Amino acid sequence: MTRLRVHRENHLVQRIGWLRAAVLGANDGIVSTASLIVGVAAAATAPGDVLIAGIAGLVAGAMSMAAGEYVSVSSQADTEHADLAREGAELAANPDFERDELAEIYVGRGVEPALARQVAEQLMTRGALEAHARDELGISGATAARPLQAALTSAATFSVGAAMPLLMVVVAPAGWLVGAVSAASLLFLALLGAIGARAGGADVWRATVRVTFWGALAMALTAGIGRVFGTVV
Repeated sequence: MTRLRVHRENHLVQRIGWLRAAVLGANDGIVSTASLIVGVAAAATAPGDVLIAGIAGLVAGAMSMAAGEYVSVSSQADTEHADLAREGAELAANPDFERDELAEIYVGRGVEPALARQVAEQLMTRGALEAHARDELGISGATAARPLQAALTSAATFSVGAAMPLLMVVVAPAGWLVGAVSAASLLFLALLGAIGARAGGADVWRATVRVTFWGALAMALTAGIGRVFGTVV
């Protein structure tokens, strides 16, 4: 048994599809729902109306995230399928040229020409389209577009994120609603940034500060707008 079989590596890039959708969904759920609640509450609206607005924002946001992710990632998947179909046709029409093209790719990465040609021949014998998809087009199983996975992940995590500021509407006193929702939402955002960075192997502090800053800015702007329009109306 070789050392490579004993030492199995778990690369984090395999998580990129669902992790991106999960972090985006949860972050948007917290920020958009908290901002909506803070803006409505700042307009001196009754707590019951604030809760209704928050629930409506949760449902609308979850459906919007699911639809948006599905359409966006489906477009990516369509592009990948079109490229694979085009590459398959080129392989069938001119396999020798495609082999030379693959070899040139390896030469460009530092492989000796003779060895690069040998590698290209062996890979094309075992799976020509797979080799070209991976090394020429940059398409692999780990990063391939999965529309349904992205849609469901975004909708679910948006709902979880939106439920956090909604919970504060239920438990916080009416006079402290804006402050309680803002503080709790910033705490949730900081926690989300840390968890997302940890899962993706990124810098925890940088991710935490980034999501917290933009969340605070969004809530401050909506609170200001709610206060102005609430006073005018």
